Amino acid sequence: MRDLQLNTLVMNGLQMRVALQGEGPLVLLCHGFPELWYSWRHQLGALADAGFRVAAPDMRGYGGTDAPQAVEAYTRLHLIGDMVELVHALGESQAVIVGHDWGAVVAWNAALVRPDLFRAVVGMSVPFSPPDPTDALSALEAWGIDDFYVQYFQTPGVAEAELERDVGSSIRKILHCGSGDWQGEPAFGRITPGLGFLGTMQEPAALPSWLTEADIAYYTDEFTRTGFRGGLNWYRTFKLSCELMAPWRDCRIRQPALFVAGSRDSVLGFPSIPQLVEALPRTVPQLRGCHLLDGAGHWVQQERAAEVNALLVEFLRGL
Repeated sequence: MRDLQLNTLVMNGLQMRVALQGEGPLVLLCHGFPELWYSWRHQLGALADAGFRVAAPDMRGYGGTDAPQAVEAYTRLHLIGDMVELVHALGESQAVIVGHDWGAVVAWNAALVRPDLFRAVVGMSVPFSPPDPTDALSALEAWGIDDFYVQYFQTPGVAEAELERDVGSSIRKILHCGSGDWQGEPAFGRITPGLGFLGTMQEPAALPSWLTEADIAYYTDEFTRTGFRGGLNWYRTFKLSCELMAPWRDCRIRQPALFVAGSRDSVLGFPSIPQLVEALPRTVPQLRGCHLLDGAGHWVQQERAAEVNALLVEFLRGL
């Protein structure tokens, strides 16, 4: 990762670790759970080489960025505010925002509430979900679902204890079983009562070509140091975020946009997700592509780095 810089910036009440590379128009890369700036390691150099200034932060609650204690400090507006302040801290007036998993939720909603600042948006794995009066937890209850993993994540300390019992094993299982290489039941979604989030997940007999022991070690070292509480707190503000996003209900994203996911991403099978993907041309009228990469799983930018990089560069150069 030649010329990559890891800086600590102070903004929005946080110390935030940010990986920076390249010169040119600014592109922000927002990771999801349980990830880090490192999840964009293959994109940083590729986008820098294509003529862009790229910033990939450890998001609020992760890695080298502060993790506030209060659950209420992880609402959608807090997360959007971090990205707004990051643009300002980097001395820029606009950026393209790219997000994967939970980072995609941040990216879509940042584009929604600050179209003046975020001139284009890319979401990976998770499509845009327009703000709705019903929060995700209430929707699951209405559908008669009480064993979804996001419900298991609600009680502070429970998922933390499970994931932190053996951090290295947890990371191996999650990355393996969420990928397109996994041949078992979908890793993310409904869980078997009593088995926790990791449930029937298994460690790989051998790492796939897109993942190395050094990659595993980086994630393991960071989550061993910080724990998982910061990332899990994002899931604990569904109801509050739903209330706070009320002013943007029925709004559409008007900027140029792109959606990318793996064809074997278990998130695509979540309740309402197929309908949200189908609705993208209406909810995001300037959608310039909806790409499902054959055989890839949830970690699409890591599993299919070359393909994702090509899509990103084409999109960015076309703006």
